[in-house]
Amino acid sequence: MDTGLFAIAEPYQWQEVINYLIIGKDRALLFDSGNGIGNIKAVIDQLTSLPVTVLASHSHIDHVGGHWQFDTVLAPDTPFTRARERGMDNASVREEVSPAALCVDLPRGTKETTHHIKPFNPTERVKDGTKIQLGGVTLEVLMIAGHTPDSLALIDRANGRLFSGDSYYKGPIWLYAPETELKAYLASLERLVRLVPELKSVHGAHNEPFSDPEELVKVQSAFKDVITGKANPQDVSATQARYVFETFELLLEAGHEVWP
Repeated sequence: MDTGLFAIAEPYQWQEVINYLIIGKDRALLFDSGNGIGNIKAVIDQLTSLPVTVLASHSHIDHVGGHWQFDTVLAPDTPFTRARERGMDNASVREEVSPAALCVDLPRGTKETTHHIKPFNPTERVKDGTKIQLGGVTLEVLMIAGHTPDSLALIDRANGRLFSGDSYYKGPIWLYAPETELKAYLASLERLVRLVPELKSVHGAHNEPFSDPEELVKVQSAFKDVITGKANPQDVSATQARYVFETFELLLEAGHEVWP
């Protein structure tokens, strides 16, 4: 995408995950590691020979699947994170490698009957305000709970870049999981919107790797309309309510909480 910035996508799997490799003078950081379906480290090794640290925007399966391949792993210290560090068995993730989830064949060595999320072992814990020095590039951790209890973003203030994980991306933003907390998400959106004047780009974890920072303002406004009952869903199933806006959607639990 730019000098020292690569977006590594999984466009043929229904999550359409985008992982970011940020390269400094001394080391590199991989922000998210995908589903673990393919060999993401083999891709990283083609892009840099520097030591690589991996950090997930949150510990859902499609963001930590390749963590086990790296020796240096950063993670926040939350109960949700610690539970996901143990990995997930084939029965829990098998659908992610089923024909319904794919547009192409599975990579060599990956099988629907054996695919699982391998455990990973954090070597260091991060918290709000942690600064990661890559050599000429400084990344700051912003804890932004809501989508999950351990959701975080990275900001590169010098270059005006925000890496937003699943808290914002172009497309349907999932806010219906049992671990999602809507009031926390609203507070996190408000925090991100305050950063907009200093941002030049936002890099989400799905679908497209670049967004204008003003999109965060639009999401905040839309989400407020949703949770105050001012916006009506375009589609409601037994479990989900879909709210469609111009460049994104909000997917909430059907019958979700509404408050003034």
